[in-house]
Formats: sequence, structure tokens, C-alpha cells
Amino acid sequence: MSYIRNLSLMIILSGALAFAGCSSTTTPTSPEPSASAAATPAETKKKLESGKTGESTTKAPASSSLDALQRGESTATPASSPLKDVYFDFDRYDLREDSREILKANSAWLKANSAAQVQIEGHCDERGTTEYNVALGSRRAESVKDYLVTLGTSADRLSTISYGEEVPVCREQTEECWQKNRRVRFVVQPGRPTT
Repeated sequence: MSYIRNLSLMIILSGALAFAGCSSTTTPTSPEPSASAAATPAETKKKLESGKTGESTTKAPASSSLDALQRGESTATPASSPLKDVYFDFDRYDLREDSREILKANSAWLKANSAAQVQIEGHCDERGTTEYNVALGSRRAESVKDYLVTLGTSADRLSTISYGEEVPVCREQTEECWQKNRRVRFVVQPGRPTT
């Protein structure tokens, strides 16, 4: 079942890349079991088709990286965003010390904005197979989510999705560029109605 979900996500992402007119080159690395993202491809597709982007009264990212890519805009997080990206070492999903400090600040914002729902996007550089990078991006997003939960954020406010290598911030084939792509990005989603 997770294979079908990953395949569906890859088809959606491939269509988005074809639409945006971009391509990437991969260099295979050792395979790793594929992991599925918490947000299903159907949910992602529904969001894209509805044209809805996360709106908030705070200055936060208004749309996913995929939305920005499809509009031909930068997929980088704006400097004005209260939720900062965290970065990873090559082929790793464990949190670095600098990432933990950023996540503590992000956690403080989440506590101050208790109605905010956040999607955590996992991203990778272009090295490795598509399947490997989707799995690695998923692990990165999950490690960030788990850490935020240990800092007191309710897990039901956080969802994860992996874009693997498909939505890069930088397209050059340099270590500096690859480092920018090995990230987790935060997208504030529309809040759930309370009853």
C-alpha cells in the first residue's frame, strides 16, 4: 500500500516538474527501504486543485514548496517567516545542534500561535535515487516533528510530507547548493474549525 502511495506522489511530482519545465539528474546510492509521507498524495492533489494556500494572520509561508514551484516562484522560505528551515548533513536525518536551536525558536512560535496547523516538508539534494530521496525526506520531516512534540507541540497540529529531491531551492551541482536543498521547511496551514 505504501508503494502505491509513493508511486502516486511521484506521479504528481513528475507532472509538476514537467509543468515547470525542470529536470534533475540523480546519481544512484545504496537503496534504502521506501517510507511514505504522512500527507497522502490525494490530500496534496486536493489542496493543489482547490487552489487554497495556508492563510494566517501572522507572517508565515502561505503555500507549499510545490505550489511555489508550479507558479514559477522561489521555493525558498521567505526571510520574514517566523518558522525557520532546518538543514541536514549529507545522507542524514538526525538533527544537528544548530537545527535543535532553530526548532526551539520554532516551538516557541507554535506555543504562542496555538491555533496554527503546520505541514513539515522534507527535502533532499539531487544525489541518490528518487525513491531513496523521498524516503530520506520523510525521515527528515518525521525527526523534526518528533522533536517539536518533545518540546510540547501537539502532534495533531503537525503533518509531514516528503518532496525528496523534486523541489530544490538551488539547482547548481555544488556542495553549497546541495546543502541548501537538504532541509525541512514549514508551511502554516489553514486552522481547523472549533466546535
